[in-house]
Amino acid sequence: MANVDVIVVGAGVAGLVTADRVRAAGRSVVVLEARDRVGGRTLTEPVPGVDGLVVDSGAAWVAPDHHLLCAELERFGLETTPQAGPGDALASLRGKTRRFAEAGRPLDPVTTADVAQAMVRFGAAAEHVDLAAPWRGHHAARYDAQTFESWIRRTCVTPKGRDYFRLVCEAVLATEPQNVSLLHMLFYARSGGGLLHLVTTGGGAQDARVVGGMQQVSERLADGLGMWVRLQEPVTTIVHDADGVSVHSESGATTAHRVVVTVPPALASSIEYLPGLPHERTQLVQRMPHGSVVKCHAVYSRPFWHDLALSGEIVSDEGPSKVVFDTTPPGSKYGVLTVLVEGEDALRLGVRGPARARTEVLRGLAEHLGPRAMDPVAFVSRDWTAEEWTRGCYGAHLPPGAWTQVGSALRAPVGRIHWAGTETAERWCGYVDGAIASGERAAAEVLAVLP
Repeated sequence: MANVDVIVVGAGVAGLVTADRVRAAGRSVVVLEARDRVGGRTLTEPVPGVDGLVVDSGAAWVAPDHHLLCAELERFGLETTPQAGPGDALASLRGKTRRFAEAGRPLDPVTTADVAQAMVRFGAAAEHVDLAAPWRGHHAARYDAQTFESWIRRTCVTPKGRDYFRLVCEAVLATEPQNVSLLHMLFYARSGGGLLHLVTTGGGAQDARVVGGMQQVSERLADGLGMWVRLQEPVTTIVHDADGVSVHSESGATTAHRVVVTVPPALASSIEYLPGLPHERTQLVQRMPHGSVVKCHAVYSRPFWHDLALSGEIVSDEGPSKVVFDTTPPGSKYGVLTVLVEGEDALRLGVRGPARARTEVLRGLAEHLGPRAMDPVAFVSRDWTAEEWTRGCYGAHLPPGAWTQVGSALRAPVGRIHWAGTETAERWCGYVDGAIASGERAAAEVLAVLP
């Protein structure tokens, strides 16, 4: 006899939403989580030495069209604060820095025209991508046979135009365009409402932040599940057959009618499955590497960049401080600059140690904001590639050939094993909204087949 109807592996947003929906339908569920906390790739943590100040070291932003996330925020009474603040942003490409207002042009006229024509071509190609089955879309094989880098070189005619799209790829996937299938980049952009939408603050993917931190969503979901969320129980083995599933951790085995695996692909591939998974599924997760991100927060006694009429938003082609946002909480006397170190810069910084990383990030800020940037009152960093139970952020990406050869295994259940996680979402893949969507889909799948 099964202990519960459904076992969920992973207490990130996708796993907790899956369990929440299964429980709401009157069925029994247990969530097994390897960490000593819930939230997965969302993590809100206090700033050491600064009373009452917290920062989002994981996922942070909310878009107006994150409809599922917005519904959860409303359900739990959580508020948001706009990302865009007063002052000009800075854009630096090839040694030339420009100030621009939110609605202004960050690039010179020639580069702007080049980027615009490339965006039109990219958008037209993305329209052909089938979000439910990218491997079946018009020209899918041709798009999947090349990298995003090869498309950039073929399409953009200016050096700065090419640099712009390379920076966009790093910003949204945390890896370089030579690592990514063009088909995957087209899918990812269309999944999130368009490439420009993904890199926009006001009205875009970085429109707002959750007051008090994004991890509260997971914490509220876990509160509703109570004792059925079990922490510090990494799953090692899943045994499945026609009669049910048995999920094994250090504390023993739990049995159920169905299991939903919601952990990131790299972690899902480290679980032993008995019998083994189909070849297509095994190949897929082996070909879904995660991006590399070190997320840093420099906390200052005040937001001194306002003295320069700057918003604190910076984009640059020189690392490691390539993408910067002012994430000062509303009403705080402090100033907080969040630096997203991505791709090769993150890998390089990760091996140099925290002290060296801190110095390099602050030097990068000082190049744009002056010497005051070198003297924060606190500094917090999180290397997601080094996290044992994450192994990279923001999500996984697919190299050439993977979508069209084995992509059909992404969401397909294997007997009594089902899959969720933001990488499996059709809309807002890679984002919290996509994680919620995947949890709702997986819950509906298991509820439809439970005895």
